[in-house]
Amino acid sequence: MNAILSLDMAREAEEAAPSALLNALTVDVEDYYQVSGFDACVSRSDWDSIAPRLGPPTEEILDLLDRAGVRGTFFVLGWVAERNPSMVRAIRAAGHEVGSHGHGHRLIYEQTPDEFRDDLRRGIRALEDCLGEPVRLYRAPSFSITPKSEWALDVLIEEGIRIDSSVYPIRHDRYGLPGASPEPHLITRPSGGIWEFPPPVCRLWGMSVPAGGGGYLRLYPYWLTRRLLAGINAEGRPFAAYLHPWELDPDQPRVPCGWGQRFRHYVNLHRTGPRLKKLCRDFALGTLSESLASFAPMSRTTQHRRVAA
Repeated sequence: MNAILSLDMAREAEEAAPSALLNALTVDVEDYYQVSGFDACVSRSDWDSIAPRLGPPTEEILDLLDRAGVRGTFFVLGWVAERNPSMVRAIRAAGHEVGSHGHGHRLIYEQTPDEFRDDLRRGIRALEDCLGEPVRLYRAPSFSITPKSEWALDVLIEEGIRIDSSVYPIRHDRYGLPGASPEPHLITRPSGGIWEFPPPVCRLWGMSVPAGGGGYLRLYPYWLTRRLLAGINAEGRPFAAYLHPWELDPDQPRVPCGWGQRFRHYVNLHRTGPRLKKLCRDFALGTLSESLASFAPMSRTTQHRRVAA
């Protein structure tokens, strides 16, 4: 019954007038062979020997967003920025916001605090060298701020990050911080404060269900994605949809890996572009900073969270 009611509420939200909430569109800029799921079968020492495919799908995203009149936030690997600074500058010149995705796409909980700090600094420096401006936003590779790595929030604060989008309030085999707030909120740590803008999650069948990003955007039928995202807006909170350029590259080489990772990575790649167009048509989308700025004043009394060290 609760599931039926939830879907009915989402359907009503979908059919109602467009929400006044501004949602965020985010892009994690990494090549197909750099994903965490391929860590066991693609060595980082081989990255430079693999033909890059990142340029064309990134340009496709930029063209699509330009036609839709949408600005987004692009979280770029420092490794990519060092080798393709012109692409980073093109993203910024198109009016989009640029944040850090770290340097070497390493899971945070597989690093020590010092290793993470070094990776973070190197990634930020690569972007700031390209852009000539400060970088104050961050998203962890594979959303890897988990119960084992909450200490990373202190490092982010100490290194000048003001907005993070790494805490996925779900249970997952690679990421997730169950019980975390699904709405944008201010986290207070011993090192100071940082705004957290989680990936999109809604309640369905008594569970926290991810929607509107990556493999979920490709796997779910679009009508369900639209209803789930509309349901999030109906609760009075914005969402941060996300995708990767390689998800618009259905002809990319097939990496030999386990069947589970093959399914996660390759399912419905041909549907990503059309679904991104529909997202831009069906929802108000902007940068992470713009969405947060428009939302935070409306609910400032409920936004303050303290996460213990």
